[in-house]
Amino acid sequence: MKLDQLKVIVTGAGRGMGAHFATRLHEAGARVAAADIDEAALAQLPAGIDRRRLDVSKEADVVDFVRWAAGAMGGLNALVNNAGILRDGLLVKRDKKTGEVKKMPISDWEAVIGVNLTGATLMVREVVANMLEREDRPGVIVNISSISRHGNRGQSNYVAAKAALAANTVTWAREFAPYGIRATAIAPGMIETPMTQGMNQAARDALVANIPSGRIGVPEDIWQAVRFCLECDYANARTYDVDGGLSM
Repeated sequence: MKLDQLKVIVTGAGRGMGAHFATRLHEAGARVAAADIDEAALAQLPAGIDRRRLDVSKEADVVDFVRWAAGAMGGLNALVNNAGILRDGLLVKRDKKTGEVKKMPISDWEAVIGVNLTGATLMVREVVANMLEREDRPGVIVNISSISRHGNRGQSNYVAAKAALAANTVTWAREFAPYGIRATAIAPGMIETPMTQGMNQAARDALVANIPSGRIGVPEDIWQAVRFCLECDYANARTYDVDGGLSM
């Protein structure tokens, strides 16, 4: 599909990679509906991008947002499923000073699963249903997974969500193929975003030392992969690691 033919929702579009995706799509001539829980961040996007607050973990909000977006854009044929949060921590650990055994709060598990997996699934469900109702096809879904899907210490909740999202990309590609709708996914490595910029310098240096490409990625690196998935009609059912070789 050509970018200027897209009527696309981008979730988590208020900042970081999502804001970059929404801006690039808009520049390429796509109609864009941007979603984020942070209305102030959405307000910083370029004029001409439709925008509205959305908590993807709330089913009624997702249903309403997708209906609104399709109306605002005069249709809907693409989704960039980017919204995500982190609540990192070991599942169980012993405090080195006190000897106390500490556990990941269930609230941290539920928050990450709620946004990164349930929210992503709700978005796919409602977008595809809308495509079928409106006959807006062909269609394409690009899920943003993570290289953490391979397993990463201190991220049980995030790993579970992103691994499931990658697996469901295959499931959805199979389910939606009869309707002319593709499903793909991108698994970024460490990318310069507000979520990662809080790392201390020593931790950043140690991470970069393990990246064959020798640097932390930037949103443009991931945008190029997203663009490929949107434009290449033969890209389907796969999750593409874009991580500078970190997961090698």
